[in-house]
Amino acid sequence: MNRSRAAQALPGIERAADAVELFERASAGLRRLVPFDSAVWRATDPETGLITAPMLVQNLGAGEGCAAYWENELLEETVVPYRELARAAVPAAGLRDSTGDLPARSARYRRLLRGWGMHDELRVVLRIGDRPWGLVSLFRDAEPFRPDEIALVADRSRPLATLLRGFARPPAPAPRTDVPAPGLILFDGMGEAMSINEEARQHLASLPKGPSSPSPLGVRLPIWVIGTALQARAVADGRDHGDARVRIRTTEGRWLVCHASCLTGPGGHPGPVALVIEPPAPADLAVLIAESYGLTPRELEITQLVARGMTTAEIAATLFITPHTVRDRIKTLFAKVDVSSRGELVSRLFTEHYWPRGHPS
Repeated sequence: MNRSRAAQALPGIERAADAVELFERASAGLRRLVPFDSAVWRATDPETGLITAPMLVQNLGAGEGCAAYWENELLEETVVPYRELARAAVPAAGLRDSTGDLPARSARYRRLLRGWGMHDELRVVLRIGDRPWGLVSLFRDAEPFRPDEIALVADRSRPLATLLRGFARPPAPAPRTDVPAPGLILFDGMGEAMSINEEARQHLASLPKGPSSPSPLGVRLPIWVIGTALQARAVADGRDHGDARVRIRTTEGRWLVCHASCLTGPGGHPGPVALVIEPPAPADLAVLIAESYGLTPRELEITQLVARGMTTAEIAATLFITPHTVRDRIKTLFAKVDVSSRGELVSRLFTEHYWPRGHPS
């Protein structure tokens, strides 16, 4: 389904001003096609698949169960985990449909959904190619989701991901001159936050509102931070090979990168999880920002060479293509990024989204 057909099926989604409004409009339109009782819509980091801001929780309180849900998702055996669904031929699946109407085969159902009064869950990954830009869970209290309903939701995956991808481009951030120091949070073997530095408290205060959990440290930890720490534990336990790394946009429009690793304890046993929150290096954002504008890998490569100050002839020689091809590619780049010069292109992709270095003179 292309974007125009998706807009007809889910009217108003292309007018969404931000990702939260996109979730709200898409959810309202989808509910008319595939009725559901509650839902959770989440943005994800497309390189790791981990959840990031924003998140929309509907008819499930304030998302108090999010931490338990993601602990199950990352650390327990369950049916159609998101990491597998992201690579599946069809990016959507129903719990009852996947288990032959025996949902108790799923630890997620036994431990959580049954106690929450959920009869079925329909999951969909909003993806473009192999890049997941969002995750959606739709819940029903009574009837199971039918195969045709699952297929209908799967058909909306790419067009919704395309719209969501566009919101990875942050608005022009408020100017500031300081570069914040890295924040550090340590989690014990049970996943409980055990220590934090002041810089981490400041970073947490700059993150958007969303589901969070209280901690013994006197701060609430956002689900995006908890999920990253859980992923580090999953990697240490041999449950996943993915990175425990996610990029999060602050309320100012700046980006932060949150990454975690499991330390080694006595005897080589898994120890605490160390989680760092800090401003990103350019390499942390280059692919994300480029993909948010719909750039291909080749177009990103050309842009990087432009950023190095190479001429058209030098770029052509480096990539073994003709200067005419380079000029055509750069013209396409200007149209995609909505700029009119090489300097504007480099600024838009490699400068505007980063924390400034140094102080003004």
